[in-house]
Amino acid sequence: MATAKKNKNTEFDWVGINQKRQEVKGEVEAPSLSQARAILKQRGIRVTKIKRQSKSLFSNTKPIKTVDISFASRQMATMIGAGIPVAQTLRAVGKGHESAAMEKLMLDLAKEVESGSALSNSLKQYPQYFNRLFTSLTEAGEESGKLDTMLDRVATYTEKLEAIKSKVKSALMYPIIVLIIASLVTVLLLLFVIPQFEKLFSDFGADLPTLTRTIVDMSEAMQEHWWKYLLVLVAVGVAFSATYKRSEKMKFGIDRILLRAPLFGTIVKKSALARFSRTLSIIFGAGVPLVDGMDTVGASTGNRVYQQATKTVKNDMSTGRGLENSMSATGLFPNMMLQMVASGEESGELEIMLDKVADFYEREVDDAVEALASIIEPLMIVLLGSIIGTMIVAMYLPIFKLASVI
Repeated sequence: MATAKKNKNTEFDWVGINQKRQEVKGEVEAPSLSQARAILKQRGIRVTKIKRQSKSLFSNTKPIKTVDISFASRQMATMIGAGIPVAQTLRAVGKGHESAAMEKLMLDLAKEVESGSALSNSLKQYPQYFNRLFTSLTEAGEESGKLDTMLDRVATYTEKLEAIKSKVKSALMYPIIVLIIASLVTVLLLLFVIPQFEKLFSDFGADLPTLTRTIVDMSEAMQEHWWKYLLVLVAVGVAFSATYKRSEKMKFGIDRILLRAPLFGTIVKKSALARFSRTLSIIFGAGVPLVDGMDTVGASTGNRVYQQATKTVKNDMSTGRGLENSMSATGLFPNMMLQMVASGEESGELEIMLDKVADFYEREVDDAVEALASIIEPLMIVLLGSIIGTMIVAMYLPIFKLASVI
């Protein structure tokens, strides 16, 4: 779910005067001091004193995760549907939560609601946890009297998005982990195992086979310059990370490469299409104007190429162009999806059609991940076997050569 902002939040202790001219105090979470003051001002608090909290290095406070918000939404939907007041529901959900931050968030929301604020307005005070889609659905539920239904929908939506994100991450992480292990094994062999054979070969006094000589030279270079290689690796990693954080162009380029990558590209593309369809469906069903909700749809895709395409769709739709024509102009959406959207627009059942598209691509992602796992696993085994096998053969070639001479 694309709810959380990327910037890290800090907790501030504050003292102020409320609208009843009473001195109050508490804690607030915000990315910066100025934003903390702005949040408190929105709550009707005139701040007299505010300071950043000092936290222990060994603090075990767990951050709020998307799954926490999703589970809380599900609990709230059930309890509100049973007739329990919203404020009481929030306190019940927060009380005793394993995350102290989540417990505090729920209790703060309960106080807001008890002071007369609508739940949707209270949620808007915490945009780092509740995005526009979440607050829009909550507001629609309050206006229609179906708050429990809307909270249940947003919980289901979040769970489905998290499930597909998890599958994509697992598909990408498995080969990366195996490659890291293969690299570590290779370095350890070159540093500690090959030198032992090298001492043995030096006693033979004979010329080494080409493969053995190459491996021995690599081992000698690694022993002598390992710190240089490590330094270069760290420097490249830090430079890449710093550049990636600052450069939107680089992020866009990497997302484009991921879409075109063999094996993985299909999974990334189908995942983006599933998220696009699912988010657009729930926004349309909530009665949010499509043009207003397209930014949320783009952010939910998880890929900047599709996020940029969604902005193009939004701009085209704002000029009066239809959704299907706007999507078709980007060249990034498959014909099947465009046909379903066109049918939905013509029949007035766009939400249903988008849900079917999302279901289809979610199944496609499942199948693609399974197929990739069945291909990657033997490939990784062959890779590891080839690296280790080549070194073993290289080390035993001189022994076999000597034995044949004897």
